[in-house]
Order: sequence, then C-alpha cells, then structure tokens
Amino acid sequence: MSKMKISALLLMAATLTTPLTVQSQEHPNLIMTKTGMEKVRKNLGNVPLFDASVQSVKEEVDAEMALGIDTPIPKDFSGGYTHQRHKLNFFIAQKAGALYQILEDDKYAKYVRDMLFQYEAMYKDLPVHPQERSYARGKLFWQCLNDSNWLVYMAQAYDAIYDTLSEQERDKLENNLFKPFADYISLENPKFYNRVHNHSTWGNAAVGMIALVMDDKELLDRALYGIEDDGLPIGGVDNDGGTIKVEGQKKGFLANLEDPFSPDGYYTEGPYYQRYAMYPFLIFGLAMNNVKPEMKVFSHKDNVLLKGVDALLNLTDADGEFFPLNDGQKGMSYFTPALVTAVDIAYQYGDQNPQLLSIAEKQNKVLLDQSGLAVAMGIRDGKAQPFVKNSLNLTDGQNGDQGGVGVLRYGNEDLTLVFKYAAQGLSHGHYDKLSFSLYEKGDEVIQDYGLARFVNIGQKGGGNYLKENKTWAKTTIAHNTISQNEEMHFDGKYQVASQHHSDLYFYDDSNKDVQVVSATEANAYPGTELHRTMAIIKTDGFEKPFLLDIMKVKADKKNQYDFPFYFMGQVLSDNFDYESPETLKPLGDKNGYQHLYLEGKGKPSSDSTQFSWLGEGKYYTLTSATNKDDELLFTRMGANDPDFNLRREAALMIRRDNTADTSFVSVIEPHGSYSPVSELSVNSNSSIDELKVELDTSKYTAVSIKDVKGNANIFILSNTNASMSKQHKLKVDGKTYRWKGPYYFNKK
Repeated sequence: MSKMKISALLLMAATLTTPLTVQSQEHPNLIMTKTGMEKVRKNLGNVPLFDASVQSVKEEVDAEMALGIDTPIPKDFSGGYTHQRHKLNFFIAQKAGALYQILEDDKYAKYVRDMLFQYEAMYKDLPVHPQERSYARGKLFWQCLNDSNWLVYMAQAYDAIYDTLSEQERDKLENNLFKPFADYISLENPKFYNRVHNHSTWGNAAVGMIALVMDDKELLDRALYGIEDDGLPIGGVDNDGGTIKVEGQKKGFLANLEDPFSPDGYYTEGPYYQRYAMYPFLIFGLAMNNVKPEMKVFSHKDNVLLKGVDALLNLTDADGEFFPLNDGQKGMSYFTPALVTAVDIAYQYGDQNPQLLSIAEKQNKVLLDQSGLAVAMGIRDGKAQPFVKNSLNLTDGQNGDQGGVGVLRYGNEDLTLVFKYAAQGLSHGHYDKLSFSLYEKGDEVIQDYGLARFVNIGQKGGGNYLKENKTWAKTTIAHNTISQNEEMHFDGKYQVASQHHSDLYFYDDSNKDVQVVSATEANAYPGTELHRTMAIIKTDGFEKPFLLDIMKVKADKKNQYDFPFYFMGQVLSDNFDYESPETLKPLGDKNGYQHLYLEGKGKPSSDSTQFSWLGEGKYYTLTSATNKDDELLFTRMGANDPDFNLRREAALMIRRDNTADTSFVSVIEPHGSYSPVSELSVNSNSSIDELKVELDTSKYTAVSIKDVKGNANIFILSNTNASMSKQHKLKVDGKTYRWKGPYYFNKK
C-alpha cells in the first residue's frame, strides 16, 4: 500500500474518531429546521404539489386522530394487529409532528405528546416480545429492527414538538422511554447493533437521531462508532445465515456507510435492501448535516449516499420496479415512501439534478420539509427533465473491486439486460454467480425469482421469510446460470461465498447497437472456471434487438451441467420432441432441485434448438446451439411445497452430462406482438434460421447467427485478452477477420 494511501486512511480515521461535542440546538433541528419551516409556511398556497401533499397527510392524520390512540401490548409477528398498529403509530406521529410545524396547530403537538406518554407509561415494564423467531427480539415488535424503525420516526416526532413540552415532561420521556429504548436496541442487543448490515444501519440511525434531539454525546458516539466492547464471540451467525462478528470488524453508522457501498453507490445487499436502508442513511445523514455539519456525512466517501440514490433509480425497470437481485420482493418500486425521501433529499442536498424532478412528478408527493418544498417548487417552475436510464456498470465492494452488476439497455428500455457478477451480498445474498434477467420495457422476459416471502401477510409465516427462501430462492438452480452436478455455488455455504466474488472481464456500451458485458467466476465450483459474455445486439434482419449469451466452462473433470432459462409466458412451439410423464416427480432431492417438477424431457432434433413463448402480448424465441447428447427439460416450481409458498413458474433447462470443457450459446429474441382486443398476431415466428458455434478454443469463441433470409452475422470473442487496444487476426471457416478490442461483430 502506498504511503499516500496509508496517510489518507489515517487522516480519515482521525477525523471519524474525533470526540463529538453536541451543542444545545434550537428545535426542530433534525429534518425540519426553524428557517426551513419559515420558508415552508411562507410558500403555503403557492406550490401545488407541496400543498397537495400537506392536504393528503392532513386527511390521513386527522382520520387517525379521530380514532384515538391505541398502543396495544405487543404479541404479533409482522402482519398481525399489534405489529401493524405500532407501525402505523410511528408513521402518524412523525407526520403529525410535521403538520404541527407547518400549520402551527397545537392539536397535532398534543396528539404526539399524548402518544409518547402512552408509550412512556407502557415501556417501563414492557417485557421482551413474546415471539421468539428473531435473533434479536424487540419489545414493541418481534425484532429489534422494527423497534429501530419506531425510534427513527419517533425521534422526528419528538423533535417537532420539543419546544411545546416542559422540561419535566422532556426529562420523563427521555429517562423512561427514549434512553432505555436506545440502550435496549444497542447495549442489550449488540449482535443486532454491532455489525455491517441494513439491520444495524437502522439501529445506529435510531440511536443517533434520538441522541441529536436529546443532546446526548454518549449516545451519538455509540451511533457513529458502535459499542466498543460488545462481548460477542468472533464468528457468530444469525438466523438469516449472516455473520454477526468477524475479526477486526468495524461497527457503527460510519462503518455501515463505508463498507456496503461501492464507490459507484451500489449497495452490496442489492436494490431491494438498498431501498430499505436508504431511509435511515439519508434521514440520519440529513440530521447530521443540520446539527453536526462539520462531520460532512453527505460528502463522506465522495458523496456515496447521493450516488446511492442515482444507482438505486437506475436499478429499476421501465415501470420503476427494482430489479430483484438477491433477496428482493417483486413489485417494490421507487413509488415507496423511502424513495420519496431519497429523491427529495438527493435533489435538495445534491446538485439539484432536474431529472430527479421527473421521478418526483411520478411519485406525486413530497416530504413535508424544506427538501420537499424545493422539489415541489422545481416542478412548479417547469424545471423537470426526463430521468434517462442508460446502460451502466456498477461496481460492488467497498473499494469497487468485488465484481458488480452490468445493466445494458437498448433504446427507451426496449430491451434491458441485468447481469449479476457481484459479491455475495451479506446475509441477503443468493448463490447465483454470473446470473441474469431480461426485460422488455417493464415486462419480465427471463426472470429472477426474487425472495420467498410474503411481506407482512400474516397467513404466510407471519409475514417473515419462509423456509423456501433457503431451500429454493437462494439456490443456484433457481437462477439463470450454471449448476454443476446438482450442487450450489460455494456448496451453499455463506462463509465460503463471502470470501469470493466474480470479476469483470470487460464492459463496453460505446456502440448502442452492440453492447457487451463479460465476467468470469473461478471459485463457485472447485476446479471449474466460468466465463459468461452477454451482448444486446440490434442488426439488420431483426425487428427488435436480441440478447446473445455465451457461457464458457473450463473444468478439470467431467461434470453434469444444468443451464435453465426461467421464461415468463405461455409455451407456443418448439423444434424438438419430448415426453411428458404421467406422474410428476421432483427433479432431485436437494439444493433446490426438490422444488422442481419435471414436466417434459426430450432431445435436440437439430444443432439449433428453438423454443417460443408468448408473454404480455409479445413473442419470444430462445435459440440454443445444442449437442445431440444434450437433454432438454421442462421444469416447473412447486414440488415439495405443500403450503403453496412458491409461485408455479416454468423453465426450459439444457442438461449437458459427462462433459468437462464446453460452451452454452443462446440467443433470446423478442419479436412481434399479439393483441387480445384486435386478435391480431404480428410476426410470431423467429427470424433465426441457425445459431452455430463456428470456433471454440481457449483463446477465441466465434458464433454465427443466420437469419431466415440467409444473411449471417458473426460474433467473435477474445477469451484471454480484454484489452480495448489489442489487435486480433483470426481465420474462421475460411475467412480472415481483423479487429481491435475484445470482440468483433459484423457480417459473416
């Protein structure tokens, strides 16, 4: 390590360990400020979106106030009444506090005060939550994570009405409720609090937020730097499979800000949990910006929090839904309140990017603070510009050197590839190196399953993770990548997987008609190296862009390889014969195979196997270069699933047995359309006549694609030299090709 880098690290360490002095501040001072609220009140009635947001929140809060305050004794998992009631309470209290500051109506301050004192009365004698499933049980909720949610929001409510309370009232709340609450989620639950994880981010932010309101230096130090001596053993594992403590592990909010984010703003747990974590990151970051600006939290790690908002918005499909990498519930989108917060704060405290305003317009609501006002004023004044999502490559890892995620987009998201070659992603990671999913506009073409959980639906495991998340959703065979000998990548062992990551071979989106991302994986299976190259190509002879997929396998022994494509839609046609069993049986007995029914089994009838389906009014064809000994398997999820926890979705799987080195080459081709209204079918047939591997050596792989009119293109990949300046010369099928860079594409 260079002396310059060491010096920089020492300087940063010195900065982050400087003792903090929290000086008495006026209130509110966390999210809202005195001057900010004065500006808000001055502009009431003149900023339509802000006024509409205030009115909407007012109607919601007034309706709840009319019902009275209910703080029931906790007993339920997420989805149950007591859980939902306490959750709604902290949302409403925070909003009521904001309304008090904006409208200056004492009824809202009284409502928050009365609710806080109801919690003060119950919390003193409140036992640990009766549900025992969590590794860190809360008191109001079944896990400390949700207790931390409560404190993050209630700290804002308390700050908003702080000046309306007497000194005696504040002392009572702080000594009987807030300090014990902060101590419980931190000192009494160090395995929850002292780690790098979205759980701890919430815990750190909760303690930090209330510390800033109460002017408590000890609590603020604990929030930023963690618990110094937590007494935890090295190597403990929580019930999610995540390591609780490792040797030399940093802790506290600043560690959570530093470690999980790459320099590009990608969060290693994936976009679903980045969305969840961004709220405490940004809210506490904003509070620190207002109260302790000298800490420069927003500019920490080269503005990584603000970069994170941009990265997160780019990890969405055309409908604004997050790509379900790792544990991720499908349908979660940038319309969630956490992203309203993210967009507003990023606009106000970033460079006031006018593209963010177009996202805010779609969200159609803003925060009730100065950042929400700034966004609403920008929209009112016509400053909004379309948020343009281009192709991009996001690095993973603290230093951006642990793989990443490549997103290739053609046109206005006409075709979007999501290629995952990232690190494990902490306890929410899946065992799916070099996997992918594919979208046309907002529709899934080839899907990633996401998580096995029905969040907050009590009938499904209390709304918590289901056992099928481990037995299916995390497994390798559940994803569109190679499974070897029916085993999982890294044998499904978290500790092993966390030590490794895939590596980028090259990424090139300089030519919009031929965009390529390529990565390698050398540790998923001992003795086997994987190299996958994926390209979105638009060329003559094809109505739409298509995806070319080359998975090259190098192994030190013969293996069985399974290569699934989880297509979304109705099977239309194929060019091979297969048999369907009279009785459905599981494909295997472990590693996810036990959840797959075998619905059909056949053999290729030609070197170019084709399979077509109809999805959301559009046609798709998978064309694969196959061998005569390959097996073609139709599978469907649902075996060994008596509680119907899994969706009944299908895949076509190519099985290649008794093979060492090999390559799987396929094209996924969108084409045509079907309207159930006009009943008009357009271009329902594939434009590909033949897909052929012309050459496959250690140095080069050449693939030709011939259309039905006899025209042929060739894609040549340099397998060992990814330099953009390297000159290549290669003879393929009697013709010599010359090019510069890692690949060639043009007429054959």
